[in-house]
Amino acid sequence: MNSRLLSSTDQPAIDFYLASGSPRRRELLAQAGYRFAVEVSNVDETADIREADRLVVALAERKAVAVAERVEGLVLAADTVVEIDGDVLGKPRDEADAADMLRRMSGRSHRVLSGVALAHADGVDSLFTVTAVEMDAWTAADIAAYWRSGEPQGKAGGYAIQGIAGGWVKAIEGSYTGVVGLPMAETRQLLAAHGVTAVCA
Repeated sequence: MNSRLLSSTDQPAIDFYLASGSPRRRELLAQAGYRFAVEVSNVDETADIREADRLVVALAERKAVAVAERVEGLVLAADTVVEIDGDVLGKPRDEADAADMLRRMSGRSHRVLSGVALAHADGVDSLFTVTAVEMDAWTAADIAAYWRSGEPQGKAGGYAIQGIAGGWVKAIEGSYTGVVGLPMAETRQLLAAHGVTAVCA
């Protein structure tokens, strides 16, 4: 049976809070038919963890717990990073940083890891997914034009697979939605374990 929360007396029932300001995550959940409210965590996303799998889970849990401390009900959070040659690539600081990331991934494969956490009354459940992404080659002109498009800003690894950069993705092995920012099959299972299903279910 679904849990039911009321964010206020004049708003419809929701099933959980999303601890993220990411429009991609909001779109994925809305498209799947979930009822939720956004409550951005605003936590510090830096951590002294080198292993990408541990990092994404730790950050997702940190976000979920931060929001759970100020709301009542289930809180879903996620974090996504890109890893190549053992190095974790987060969101680019500037144009030079984004260009460096794209040059490293050009013509090669890299990994995208997404951590998902669900805070509930008894604690936090979490998981992570790994997706291999094979990129076509980027020229210097491609990279410069891509930066001018504005798409790389705020994206892990400096690219968005669902946008312009999708034209450079030759193949993926794993979760496409995980690369977008929220692995939906695994998230659906996590929510279902706590009685939350999509409206269409």
